Amino acid sequence: MAFEEDKKPDAPPDRTSPQGHEKYIAGRTLISGDGPAWRDMFVQVFSRLTMQEPFLVPAVAEPLIVWVMSGEALVEERELGGEWMANRVAVGDFFLTRSATPYELRWVAKGDEPFQVMHLYLSVPLFERVAEELSGKATLGLRDISGGRDEQLSHLLALIHRELTAEGAGSALFIQGLAQSLAVHLVRHYASWENGGRRQSALPGAKLRRAIAFMEAHLQEPFDLAQVARGVGMSEFHFSRLFKKATGLSPSHHFIRQRVARAQRLLQETDTSIIEVAMAVGYTSPSHFAQIFRRETGLSPRDYRRD
Repeated sequence: MAFEEDKKPDAPPDRTSPQGHEKYIAGRTLISGDGPAWRDMFVQVFSRLTMQEPFLVPAVAEPLIVWVMSGEALVEERELGGEWMANRVAVGDFFLTRSATPYELRWVAKGDEPFQVMHLYLSVPLFERVAEELSGKATLGLRDISGGRDEQLSHLLALIHRELTAEGAGSALFIQGLAQSLAVHLVRHYASWENGGRRQSALPGAKLRRAIAFMEAHLQEPFDLAQVARGVGMSEFHFSRLFKKATGLSPSHHFIRQRVARAQRLLQETDTSIIEVAMAVGYTSPSHFAQIFRRETGLSPRDYRRD
């Protein structure tokens, strides 16, 4: 076990190891698991800054769980140059990723309690051994979870933390059993069956069609990323990431394009007034509608109808 003082993060590379990860996230390392008993997982507990400016998080090969142990925070993630996706997290919430690419992160802690988290990196050999035994695929992927809640997972993590802080570094046999139980739980509940690789490179076709259909059916309503992502069973951050890879547009921009496309049809195929067309596609302000329409088509709604 090791205790460290507050430190400032180094400039991050695109990829690193679990042991190297802590160098790139500001805060204090409270405790680390080391020694032979911890060969199947690497565990650290951190006290994080109250406010963290945006920084790059390097990718790691190992499945990573971040579990909130104390405090609350508004945590925001985004792919490089993408839109920020926010999750309000509290004690017991967790993040799960096996990212092949770096991403950006920032947060603001809320309340008086210190914002403390546990990082757990599951060894690749253990994960692949369990994945092959349960699914026949050693290179099974994992779904990305942001701000999730799982009582069984929390119970396993609490037991791991108890062993981490136990006198004499805990029981090696028990720690190894917990690591195996954790790997089984991840494969059973968070396996990415649609893609055998480590990370999906684009949104699966069925989920893409479902998301687009949902947006099409709700053009009159304000865009709700959380609702769309929930409808396809993904976190906002990773849904947005994969949607953009599949379409070239962010979900919000695609939604705007859908609105404009419907407005174009109404303007060409009906005599509905421009104000009514704007309201039919979710804009209560005719001037705002005209501004968006011109930006997307190069013409005002009136000129488009005239042409």
